[in-house]
Amino acid sequence: MTSTPASAPLLRLSGLNHSYGSVQALHGIDLDIAENEFFALLGPSGCGKSTLLRAIAGFETPTEGEILLDGAPLTRLPAHRRPVNMMFQSYALFPHLSVEKNVAYGLEAEGLAKAEVRRRVGEVLETIGLTGFAKRRPGQLSGGQRQRVALARAIVKRPRLLLLDEPLSALDRKVRSEMQLELKRLQHEVGMTFVVVTHDQEEAMSMADRVAVLNAGRLEQVDTPVGLYSAPRSRFVADFIGSANMLDGTAVAGGIQLNSGLVLAVDHGLSAGIAATAVIRPEDVLLAAPGAGTLDGTVVDTFFLGGTSTVAIQVSGVPKPFICTMRAVQVPERGAEVGLIVDPARTVAVADDRDAAPAAQEPVSA
Repeated sequence: MTSTPASAPLLRLSGLNHSYGSVQALHGIDLDIAENEFFALLGPSGCGKSTLLRAIAGFETPTEGEILLDGAPLTRLPAHRRPVNMMFQSYALFPHLSVEKNVAYGLEAEGLAKAEVRRRVGEVLETIGLTGFAKRRPGQLSGGQRQRVALARAIVKRPRLLLLDEPLSALDRKVRSEMQLELKRLQHEVGMTFVVVTHDQEEAMSMADRVAVLNAGRLEQVDTPVGLYSAPRSRFVADFIGSANMLDGTAVAGGIQLNSGLVLAVDHGLSAGIAATAVIRPEDVLLAAPGAGTLDGTVVDTFFLGGTSTVAIQVSGVPKPFICTMRAVQVPERGAEVGLIVDPARTVAVADDRDAAPAAQEPVSA
């Protein structure tokens, strides 16, 4: 279920289990994160990603398992003694201090010489593009600027590992998109390992080198963004990452036999007779004349999205409309009968795991 770095990992999680009373939030997490990697923990609310981040930071002690940084054990080390820093969702800036004082706070607490503090604060403010805002207070800054100050305060101490808990959730959509690019740029520039927690798949897929998808406290898949999208290894990942047409049926030799009886050709290594799902991305479907494709259906709706349009097609025996993405100028009219050409090479078959163990729930924190 995991994809590991080629070189020795900076961070290794081995057999992590964690429970809150009778509720198990993490189930046997094994994970390697490389030096200078931008890594994302992605999943829906209650999947265990925040618990995992807090365990790495030292705010939670796992019930079982080990956390190693450069091969040295961290599991029983208190948070303040770990070479790890954490940037919280709320930014937690001191409103009565200037930008430069906020950034300098941690360095001053360590007792560094004033000249060294000034030099490092100046360097990091230049890196994040806020040199001209050094004397301002947080209340005089925009949301994106406050986010940069919080990031500067986190990286100025030069931790081996920076943890970011939903760092962009407080920003509006436009600023969030800009900061996704900014975070990626800064991560490369400062040469540091970033681990970010998010429930936003677009955020994870646009920033991270690799992504761990969690579900019910378990790792579903660890892969590159392209790998998660093009080669999901479970029905959950296929449904959670991007948009997909999910055709349920039974695994047979050479394909998936749909509930309608049609066999959809697709290569797979699934055991014959098990419940399975064919996953087809909307952009991998071509429209044709009725009877000329793999499936036939009726256009029930269209959605214009600028250069492309999304076409919803009702296919007999398929509960949800089939979604196809195509160039806007080629959109068929509502009610038109069409054929759908599905390329077996672009179709992925996964086991239908919806009857697996029920999801674990994290406690809601204040």
